[in-house]
Amino acid sequence: MGALGAPLGALAAEATRKSAKPFSRIACSVVLDAASGAVLFREGPCETRFSPASTFKVPLALMGYDSGILEDEHRPVWDYRPEFNASDREKKTTDPTIWERDSIVWYSQEITRRLGMKRFQGYIDRFDYGNRDLTGDPAKKDGLTRSWLMSSLAVSPDEQAQLLKRLLDGALPVSERAQRMTMAILPQFAAADGWAVRGKTGSGWLRNASGVKDPTLQLGWFVGWAEREGRRVVFARLESGAIQSDKFAGMVVREALLAGLPGMITR
Repeated sequence: MGALGAPLGALAAEATRKSAKPFSRIACSVVLDAASGAVLFREGPCETRFSPASTFKVPLALMGYDSGILEDEHRPVWDYRPEFNASDREKKTTDPTIWERDSIVWYSQEITRRLGMKRFQGYIDRFDYGNRDLTGDPAKKDGLTRSWLMSSLAVSPDEQAQLLKRLLDGALPVSERAQRMTMAILPQFAAADGWAVRGKTGSGWLRNASGVKDPTLQLGWFVGWAEREGRRVVFARLESGAIQSDKFAGMVVREALLAGLPGMITR
């Protein structure tokens, strides 16, 4: 889930504005063999960059553990404070596992505040993450706490899948422990045909032609990996545009991926 209740950018990202029709329905799925990197399934404009929304909690966990801000699955425990101005569902004491499971935006923002912009940008550059743009919304100087929330930072489904493959390979430029702990706190799900999945959703509202946030114009992500009988695959699925549902768009996308993943692998 993402920060649906917070101010969001007009579109998913600058790249989206330039390379895709903003209010048409866009869908992409990519599945890679985790061992070889071979493309098992790829459909849609998976090279197009969009805001990562709460899928950014994957690289952010890597930064948090590598820097020592995050300690283990349940430390640090931080209390909600009124100045966070969060939605009701986020007004609770949170640890790293709850943060990922319940997608607590203020906890992410506390991590980036503690990192500071210099270290934050350094990690983004080392990860070669998407467009690397942490400037945030124009003239607001909010990149440290909002750049990944429908703002300046953008990443493609192809790039999300490659990051996850490097995570499973232990090949990211952070400590081995940071990679292991990040994998441990990601939520678990069950897909069809016995596939065990770990992954992260992301959601956001787009703005309509009048510049108003429109609940029918949503961005939804689900990224992660799946295992069965010793085999691993990594995946990234995105939908953007007119998503008709009373659920967060990330949940809609997650349900579609969990149901359809076996067919993508065997196709």
